[in-house]
Amino acid sequence: MAGENGQSEKITTMSRFIIEGGHKLSGTITPQGAKNEALEVISAVLLTSEPITLSNVPEILDVKNLIALLQGMGVKVTRLAKGMYTFLADEVDTTYIETEEFVRKCAALRGSVMVVGPLLARFGHAWFAKPGGDKIGRRRVDTHLDGMVKLGAQMEYDASRRAFHLTCEGRLSGRYMLLDEASVTGTANIVMAAVLAKGTTTIYNAACEPYLQQLCKMLNRMGAFIDGVGSNLLRIHGVGQLHGTLHKILPDMIEVGSFIGMAAINRSSITIKDVSWYDLGIIPDAFRRLGIHLEQRGDDIYVPEQESYEIDSFLDGSIMTLADAPWPGLTPDLLSVMLVVATQCKGSVLIHQKMFESRLFFVDRLIDMGAQIILCDPHRAVVIGHDHRITLKAARLVSPDIRAGIAMLLAAMSAKGTSTIDNIEQIDRGYEDIDGRLNALGAHITRE
Repeated sequence: MAGENGQSEKITTMSRFIIEGGHKLSGTITPQGAKNEALEVISAVLLTSEPITLSNVPEILDVKNLIALLQGMGVKVTRLAKGMYTFLADEVDTTYIETEEFVRKCAALRGSVMVVGPLLARFGHAWFAKPGGDKIGRRRVDTHLDGMVKLGAQMEYDASRRAFHLTCEGRLSGRYMLLDEASVTGTANIVMAAVLAKGTTTIYNAACEPYLQQLCKMLNRMGAFIDGVGSNLLRIHGVGQLHGTLHKILPDMIEVGSFIGMAAINRSSITIKDVSWYDLGIIPDAFRRLGIHLEQRGDDIYVPEQESYEIDSFLDGSIMTLADAPWPGLTPDLLSVMLVVATQCKGSVLIHQKMFESRLFFVDRLIDMGAQIILCDPHRAVVIGHDHRITLKAARLVSPDIRAGIAMLLAAMSAKGTSTIDNIEQIDRGYEDIDGRLNALGAHITRE
């Protein structure tokens, strides 16, 4: 539609999925690049004036929005091919990053928190707006802010902007810090700030997820000096400047787990290609506890078709518990998927979501679909599996966040009848062309 100035006006529409359930899947699927790693390494391009080329970049909504945020700062972005980009931050507009417009855009994008450390380290000032994103309960930002202050930043809260203003004169200064929680984004932000600081920064109780390891390896190739990569004790020896590099993003372990769950709940056989098996940690074993057979074939996972999936119990006979924990524990992002899969397994399991108090509220919709779930409190749910004797019923669903959205998609794919999922923009934030890729396996999903 053309406006009065002759330019096209953008019309915002909400999309939904229409899912015809009950279709088996078959074939091969390849996971996209890891969203969480992408947000970190894309933010790290702000640390140097030299070009950074990233490959296997997932072209999902959250990543596209972060790239657009960088372009607004003056970062030159070249799309070389699908999933491959070169970033050049040699002429960052330091006046723009002080504006209300910039702060407002940061507040609307969860991934914007990752630009704070690089901006503060390289340019001496940054705004930390309370970020948007999933509606999954409180997400603390204390670790980020406390780390910046310990490195020497001055911090003031601006009530009108609802954001913290961080500044430092000269370079930040390295020091020892014990993090109050092993926050992945908090650790990444502090590491990116510390690589250009004077002296040595020691971070104890640091996150050590594979995506954080990837960030550290990329920074070391850029000229940083980080010891202890892969452990919870990092030492960052500050350097004066960083250089350009090439970096390939790992496959997304959350997608890998989601595809395992989709195969199981539909009693299907699929192959998941190029999963970076040794970076999956405990994920394959966690699905095996639900009775799902997996085979490692080189760097692929083969999920065979099974008629029944029997949930393990502990050695003393007590009910199986699946709980999230910092790496190398089970990632919280897969608990929603595992909960849905468990509704069609044989046996019972306690799902304990420790980190986010609102992530389990979507189970009310699963109960409406016929699942037997007891929501004990905001963090715990007991699932009594149907063993496929009772099929879930189709329903009208709304995606509250990325992970609940994909879990609802699993439920709808296994349900009897046709379901709809509204607000699928939440799913698009984390999964690239998920309907097209699953339809290629035999799913019946229509985007409307």
